[in-house]
Amino acid sequence: MPAARTGAPADDRAEARRRRAVVAALMLAMALAALDSTIVSTAVPQIVGDLGGFSVFSWLFSGYLLAVTVTLPVYGKLSDTFGRKPVLVAGAGLFLVGSLLCATAWNMAALIAFRVVQGLGGGALQGTVQTLAADLYPLKERPKIQAKLSTVWATSAVAGPALGGVLATYADWRWIFLVNLPVGALALWLIVRHLHEPRRSAVRRPRIDWAGALAVFACGGVLLTALVQGGVAWAWLSAPSLALFGTGLVLVGVVVAVERRAAEPIIPGWVWRRRTIAAVNLALGALGLLMVAPTVFLPTYAQAVLGLAPIAAGFVLSVWTLSWPVAAALSQHVYRRIGFRNTAMLGIGTATLLLLAFPFLPYPGEPWQPALLMLLLGGALGLFQLPLIIGVQSTVGWDERGTTTASVLFCRQTGQTMGAALFGAVANGVLATRLGGAGDLDSVTRALDAPGAATDSLRHAVADAVHAVYLGAACAAGLAFLVLLLVAPRRFPVLPHPED
Repeated sequence: MPAARTGAPADDRAEARRRRAVVAALMLAMALAALDSTIVSTAVPQIVGDLGGFSVFSWLFSGYLLAVTVTLPVYGKLSDTFGRKPVLVAGAGLFLVGSLLCATAWNMAALIAFRVVQGLGGGALQGTVQTLAADLYPLKERPKIQAKLSTVWATSAVAGPALGGVLATYADWRWIFLVNLPVGALALWLIVRHLHEPRRSAVRRPRIDWAGALAVFACGGVLLTALVQGGVAWAWLSAPSLALFGTGLVLVGVVVAVERRAAEPIIPGWVWRRRTIAAVNLALGALGLLMVAPTVFLPTYAQAVLGLAPIAAGFVLSVWTLSWPVAAALSQHVYRRIGFRNTAMLGIGTATLLLLAFPFLPYPGEPWQPALLMLLLGGALGLFQLPLIIGVQSTVGWDERGTTTASVLFCRQTGQTMGAALFGAVANGVLATRLGGAGDLDSVTRALDAPGAATDSLRHAVADAVHAVYLGAACAAGLAFLVLLLVAPRRFPVLPHPED
């Protein structure tokens, strides 16, 4: 007995060190995924200047986004079947291979293909890291790790463009991909060395739904391509757009048919039959939709309407990355009192009012005005998102948590893709109406720099277009509020954690 008592504190300290190492690995892995989109954007001029391919460079982002989104459900199911560690190790390895290949790209087509390889690994990083955060910590401690992961995203949003610009200007654009290698190697080493999952007795041999995985991949790829390229590479009612949407709808039927027959479906029916999971999926899909308004359109508004330089315009947007993780970390004190659903409703209700307030800002206004709204919006969305993620993960056991987390992230990513297409069409439609003809936001913004341009009328048109987008985002927030009110249960059916 004395030996047991003296050894217990040492075991506890060793376990604490092991857990800190795993958390560090998760933060590094999340940083790889979070930095990727922001760090590449600032290096586009150098990449295009070196490789050419200006007409298709948008696929550097679209290809990566498509690969991440369509693989999320597949990795979620695989992590429930084989464990988190092998999926995370494989995903991180694939991401690093893609990064190395991107650094060796010889033309734009090769770079786009290698970005897709990166995205295939990025899907495993995003979903598995969030799932492991719930595995490692009991409910009362989970906000700590989630707040750290939110801080990683916030820091990446600010540091990514600056780091990408520095590397592209003073080194070479290929270093924006090579910098992933030491970070990813350290994360992999920590995961392999310190992440030890408990052995689970397998009562039968796992059956992988490869047909379902292929069907989900094909369906998601076709529909997301239609949304990403519609109104950009071709008109919405053109033959390519109609063909893609038609093919996508057919593939939706194929997915449903295949998944109904599968013994272990990639997207099981219970994901949508359970009220809690279905409500969170829909609510976070609406979150992805509304996030497009500030992330895509606010920098344009700050430059075209407020007349700010790109760096200052980026600061107007980046202030919400300060309040979001703080509100997320503090949300535990709210949901412990009033519950997950009511906390999320408080956050999204406040966000709806803030988005509605944006069109009432004075014209042209001062930069601090939209910056203050963004600061408050970040706090509101931090209060909305984290309780839903922690809450829905707490309603399922280990063997369903990966699938549940992946479904939530998949809906949020899909919402962002839909939002970019929908709000882009809204903005261009308002511009065409205000200017009495065809027009799009990019061309109008470029026209503001032309000598002799009727800048005031163009700026008014841009302001009206962005105001319309924010009204649409407010509608998405209101939809999320209604989903939580009408679909989500008052109290989430929380299951006990092994450490509770």
